[in-house]
Amino acid sequence: MRGFALGWLVVGVLYGQSGQALPDLGAQKIADIGHYVLGEMAKEHIPGVAVGIYSRGRILLAKGYGLANVELEAPVKPETIFQSGSTGKQFVSAAIMMLVEEGKVGLEDSIVKYFPNAPASWKGILVKNLLSHTSGLAEYESPERSGPKGPFYLRLDFTEDELVDKIEALPIESAPGAKWNYRNTNYVLLGVMIHKVTGKFYADYLQERIFKPLHMNATRLISDADIIPNRSAGYEWAGEKLRNQDWVSPTFNSTADGTLYFNVLDLAKWDEALYGTSLLKQESLDLMWTVFPLNDGKPNPAHYGFAWSINAVNGHKVIEHGGAWQGFTCHIARYVDNSLTVVVLTNLAQAKPSLIAHTVAGMIIPAVMPPPPKEHKEIAVDAKLFDGYVGKYELSPDFILTVTHEGNRLFAQATSQPKVELFAEGPKDYFLKVIDAQITFVTDAQGRAIEAILHQGGNDSHAKRVD
Repeated sequence: MRGFALGWLVVGVLYGQSGQALPDLGAQKIADIGHYVLGEMAKEHIPGVAVGIYSRGRILLAKGYGLANVELEAPVKPETIFQSGSTGKQFVSAAIMMLVEEGKVGLEDSIVKYFPNAPASWKGILVKNLLSHTSGLAEYESPERSGPKGPFYLRLDFTEDELVDKIEALPIESAPGAKWNYRNTNYVLLGVMIHKVTGKFYADYLQERIFKPLHMNATRLISDADIIPNRSAGYEWAGEKLRNQDWVSPTFNSTADGTLYFNVLDLAKWDEALYGTSLLKQESLDLMWTVFPLNDGKPNPAHYGFAWSINAVNGHKVIEHGGAWQGFTCHIARYVDNSLTVVVLTNLAQAKPSLIAHTVAGMIIPAVMPPPPKEHKEIAVDAKLFDGYVGKYELSPDFILTVTHEGNRLFAQATSQPKVELFAEGPKDYFLKVIDAQITFVTDAQGRAIEAILHQGGNDSHAKRVD
């Protein structure tokens, strides 16, 4: 599943982009950043990382660390390209806003205008609901739907019309605008909308209207067949074994929910464009970077706009988004009050690029340094306890946490994500080493878990046992 990593959710007021450009970093600061990145890579066992640091598009640092391809021992360079995952959604939202400015699409349009064969239940879904993940549509990439027996099996090819037919058969989970739920389905439909409105495949439209004008020459659609210079390989850890990313069909490497290649050099050009109005009017940019309200008038809980999360750290506004797909993870964090942007691209599914990006930003501007993660101490517990925890826990209808017991070790695997080991810090309390997250099991009198509570990012998510 094309993942989205939330940033720090201490939301403040919306600030203007009035910060002045930052000076050069200096040799010592660059060395300190490199030392930190290499240390985090060793801790997380990340093969390769690229870091881009910009001030209003001016490159302060563009550097690669580690290996772009482990088998070939090819190093990461500034030119190395990585997969975008859901970070690529921001280009799609920008393209939709271009069509809005041209009067070809309306944010208040019902999407049945563009999908006339859709069920009647879609009538209340507006274009702005797709952009903000408030449509109520179900996730097409859930394990059941994207597995071998599902309608969206990721190793099969489908035409665009076939994909739309299948999406139109998905259930509606909530009324449009009532809830925020991150659903890749929304952006698949937005990509099809671009095709219907412009007559051009969405990736071709992005090339014409964004990438070519900005001279983002390395940014393009994923292709396994094309010969692409500087392409990196994606990896994941399966237990203690590093393995290549899973293969998916060309169909699912060409949908608009996050299937681009880019590098830290091109993203500097994108960052520069976002500080001006060469692509979009300021009012369109402001709308993309405003927390979308739900039907009750309250901001959505993810502080999400149109393909961007809008947060603040110690009063400093940060507009950001993460991505994960096929053994790659990435994060872009734009501290617009400070004219600072940090991009981190990795070729490991379990990496924490948001942590690296936030920490690097704090090394440059101490006021935005995130608090240090809590230290967790592993203890020995009776492995017989694990039998009561094995099972499936529902975080949401399309997001299941599966807990398994292998020998004297306990593992958890979230929907469409690699399996990770859980380490005990108490009989019912466990922590992960690959990400900053913890799980608490709530048990009955017999020691059988009835609920798992996921602690992550300052939030507690309750998952009822469903098996």
